[in-house]
Amino acid sequence: MFVHLGGDVVIPIKDIIAIMDIESSITSSNTKEFLKTADDEGFIVNISNDAPKSFVLSERDNKTIIYLSPISSATLHKRSGFFNDVSLK
Repeated sequence: MFVHLGGDVVIPIKDIIAIMDIESSITSSNTKEFLKTADDEGFIVNISNDAPKSFVLSERDNKTIIYLSPISSATLHKRSGFFNDVSLK
C-alpha cells in the first residue's frame, strides 16, 4: 500500500518510520537540530512551495529521507491506515 504525501510524491507505507506535526515538533531544540543536520546533509525533500505542515521520516534502500509535506500529520496518518487499529471507545 502507498501514501500520497503531497505534490507528486507517493511512498510505500512500509518505508515510513514516523509522521510528525511540524509545528509541535519544532518546539523541541533536539528536533530543530535534527532537521537542520538532515537539511545540511541533503536528506530533506521539500514536496511543495507551501509551508510544510508535517514531515515524514522514511527509509528506503538503507537511505533516510525526510519529506516536508503540505498535508497535516493527522491526514497522513488517516491515509496510511495507522488509525485503523485504534479504538476510540
